[in-house]
Amino acid sequence: MMSWIGQVKGIPVVWGRPDSIAILDDKEALEIFSRYWRVVRNEVPAKFLILKTIEVEYNNEDELDELWKIHDKAMNDFRRVVASNGYDDGWEKVLKDAVSNNLLTLKKHIAEKILYSCHFCEWKCNVNRYITNNGVCKLGKNAYIASMFIHVGEEPELVPSYTIFFSHCNFKCVFCQNWDISQVHSGRVIEPIYVANAIFDEWLNRNIRNVNWVGGEPTPNIHFILNVLQKLEANVPQIWNSNLYNSIESLNLLEGVIDLWLPDFKYGNNNCALRLSKIPKYFDVVTRNLKIIDGFGDEILIRHLVLPNHTHCCSEKVVKWIAENLDKKRVRVNIMAQYRPEYQAKKYNDIKRSIRLDEWKYVINYARDLGLNLTT
Repeated sequence: MMSWIGQVKGIPVVWGRPDSIAILDDKEALEIFSRYWRVVRNEVPAKFLILKTIEVEYNNEDELDELWKIHDKAMNDFRRVVASNGYDDGWEKVLKDAVSNNLLTLKKHIAEKILYSCHFCEWKCNVNRYITNNGVCKLGKNAYIASMFIHVGEEPELVPSYTIFFSHCNFKCVFCQNWDISQVHSGRVIEPIYVANAIFDEWLNRNIRNVNWVGGEPTPNIHFILNVLQKLEANVPQIWNSNLYNSIESLNLLEGVIDLWLPDFKYGNNNCALRLSKIPKYFDVVTRNLKIIDGFGDEILIRHLVLPNHTHCCSEKVVKWIAENLDKKRVRVNIMAQYRPEYQAKKYNDIKRSIRLDEWKYVINYARDLGLNLTT
């Protein structure tokens, strides 16, 4: 095992991150993300493994509408298994019960068909990614991975986290700190089996708590991710680290795949998003999607990056919306102070400086007054 990673109570920890150890005794953190922690402790199976036990009958040549009907019916079976605490008597049983024609494989085939007229995200470019890369994300059929490594800088609930960074993004944030992979073509094509094997090895050695799909943006790469998970037999939670500008169809594909959602919630209105990230209908889409995920009954860790001069137009409205619209029993929020003017930010007067401590503290106190459960 790597010298900077160890175990406490059988859970991987980072020795240089005392909060990754302290979180194991944080009652609220354990209760809010109760199923996530049970998967980390190998008490119950990750959801994507349960999908492999749900048998479906379909033909690869079926039209997309027909495949969705089969999918939606099979998802009812999946939800019944989860609601009845199926496989709580031992996660290993899911591997024995896996079938070849399963719901995860169906999700993969649907994703591959969506590539013919791509609508993974709310841009809905509808380009055929098998023959062009002219959509907003500038991706064809291939996923490009910029890096894969054990990340120790994420929230204490997550680290150590096996993080797959995709290049390319469907946002054009003028302050992007990862602009060199999100706005510039980079990375390389890696076979799904190689990624699956790398994840399995780190999980088997108890070096990681989860798999963290990020970018860039993971949404244009859903077909690749499902392909990896089809080949993966590690009982490891799946994290969706995303701007959450998903289409409803892609959220439906991800239901039953993701154990813990890690969305950004950047802006409290559409205008700031359009000006600083070049994204239309941002607030409408992200709030819709958060409600959909909350309706899945899934656990959510929301990140909000405080921007200078945006505490009232964005931060207040973001945390107030969360407090009034989501189930606080399954939601934690990270009010982030990491903003610094990167990429093209210095061209914009309101965000050309770092945030002040008083701005961040104001948002923290505002969120606490609204009863939100905060992490760091």
